[in-house]
Amino acid sequence: MKTTQAIALITLTCWPLSPVEGQETSIAAHPSDLVYGELDFQVPQASDYRHVLSNGVVVYVAEDHALPLVNLGITVRVGSFLDPDGKTGLASMTGRMIRRGGTLERSAEEFDEEVDFLAADMGTFSGTDSGGANLNCIRQVLDESLALFFEMLRTPGFDAERLQVEKEGLIERMKQRNDNPAGISAREWDWLLYGREHYSSRVSTLADVEGLGASDLARFHASYWHPANMSIAVSGAVSAEEILAKLEQHFAGWPASQTSVSWPPPLPTHQPRSGVYRIEKDIPQGRVVLGHMGLQRTDWEDPDAFALQVMNDILGGGGFTSRLVKRIRSDEGLAYSAGSGFGIDPFLPGAFSVQYQSKSPTVAFAAKIALEEIERIRQKPVSEEELEISKNSFIDAFPRSFEAASSIAATFVQDDYVGRPHGYWDTYRERIRDVTAEDVQAVAARYLKPEDLIFLVVGKWSDIAPGDPDGRASMAEFHGGESTPLPLRDPLTLAPMK
Repeated sequence: MKTTQAIALITLTCWPLSPVEGQETSIAAHPSDLVYGELDFQVPQASDYRHVLSNGVVVYVAEDHALPLVNLGITVRVGSFLDPDGKTGLASMTGRMIRRGGTLERSAEEFDEEVDFLAADMGTFSGTDSGGANLNCIRQVLDESLALFFEMLRTPGFDAERLQVEKEGLIERMKQRNDNPAGISAREWDWLLYGREHYSSRVSTLADVEGLGASDLARFHASYWHPANMSIAVSGAVSAEEILAKLEQHFAGWPASQTSVSWPPPLPTHQPRSGVYRIEKDIPQGRVVLGHMGLQRTDWEDPDAFALQVMNDILGGGGFTSRLVKRIRSDEGLAYSAGSGFGIDPFLPGAFSVQYQSKSPTVAFAAKIALEEIERIRQKPVSEEELEISKNSFIDAFPRSFEAASSIAATFVQDDYVGRPHGYWDTYRERIRDVTAEDVQAVAARYLKPEDLIFLVVGKWSDIAPGDPDGRASMAEFHGGESTPLPLRDPLTLAPMK
C-alpha cells in the first residue's frame, strides 16, 4: 500500500514536467537547441570595499548576509625569502606554529579547546613569498573568536612540546622524499632553473630542522608578523562599520617592528643550462619535465601576457582540448596525463614546462611529440576553433573570481600584495577577446625557445635511453644524445647517495 502511494506521488509530481498535446512549451527538444542570454557581469570596484585603519592597515570588506558566517583573512609580507642562512624552513615553521603552539596566556591544549568550543576555524601559514592567517566563525561568536584570533597573532606561545612534535613529523616526511618520483623531479627541476641557493628552491635538511628552536620562531615572529606587513580581507555577515571598529580595537597598541623587509624578494642569479639531465630510479615509468625559464611580470598591461595565456592553454594547459593531451594521451596512449604551464610571476621569472609520465620505452617518443607541438605552435597559426574555445574558457570562467564575497575581498588584497592595478580586471576579458591567432603564434615564437630546453628525466635510464621498440624515437635524438647524470640524494642531508 505504501509503495503504491509512493509511486502515485512520484507520478503526480513529475506529470506537469511533460508537454501536453496542443499546448506550447518552452522546453528545448534537445540540449543543442538551448539558447542563453548574453552574460552581463559587472566587475566589482575595489574602491567600494577598501578601507584603511588608523595604523595604516588596508582592509577590504565584502558584506554577504545570506548565511551567518564571517571570514577574515590576513595576508602577511613574509616567507622563506626571509630565512636566515643555516635555518632554511624557519619562516614556514613559524607560520605553522603560530596557530599550533598556544599563546602566552593559554597552553596549546587550552587554546585548541577554546577554538573548538566556539566551532571556529583558525589557521596560519607561510610560503615562499607570502604568509597569512585565516578565521572562519559564525556571526554569533565573532567577538570571542576575534579575541582568540588576535591573541594568537600577537602573543604566540610556540609551545616547546608541540614544536618538537612538528619537527619530528617534518623529519618523517623528509625521510620519504625519495619515495615519490614527483618530489624528486620537483626539487631537481627548481635547482636546474633557479639554483640551490635561491629562496624559491631552497630545501630544508635534517640539520636545518633540528636547529630550529622556540626562541628562533619567537624572534622571527616579532620581526615580521606585525601590522606594517599586513593587509586584511573580510567577508560575510558583518557590516564594514562594525568590523572596522573591532579591528581598530584589536590592533590598538600593537607596534610595528623595526626590522625592514626587502621588497620585492631577490631575483635568482643562477644561469640555467640546457641539456638532458637524468636521475636513476628503478620505476616502470619515466617522469619527465622539460622546459625553460618563463616570464617575470613587469607590466600588467603587457598584451603578450594575455596572448601567452591563450597560447599555453591551446598547447597543453587546457586539459582535454589541448594539443599535448590529444596527441600524447588520446591519440598515442603514451601517458595518462600530460600538459604544459607557462609561468608569469610577479616576483621572479616563472617557468615554461611540459610534464608527463610514460612507460620507460615510450618516454622519448612522448618527448618527440611534445617538441613537435612546441614547434608547430611557433610556426603555424592556431585554428579559429582552438582560439575561440580557449578564449571563451577564460572569459566564461572570469566571473568566478568574484562570485563570492570572500573572493572579492581576497582578490583585491592580492592585487595590492603583488602590485597589480585593480583596473586590470576591468579590461581582462576584452584583452583576452582581442587575442588573435597571429598573436598566439608571435608569442610562441618569441617565448618558446627549443634551444634553451632543459630535459629532466627520473626513471630507469637503461630502459628509457633506447626508446621505442618500433624505432619511433630514442633519447639519442635530444641534445646530441648526451645526458648529464644527477645523483639521487640522501633525503635528510641532500648529499649525493652512493
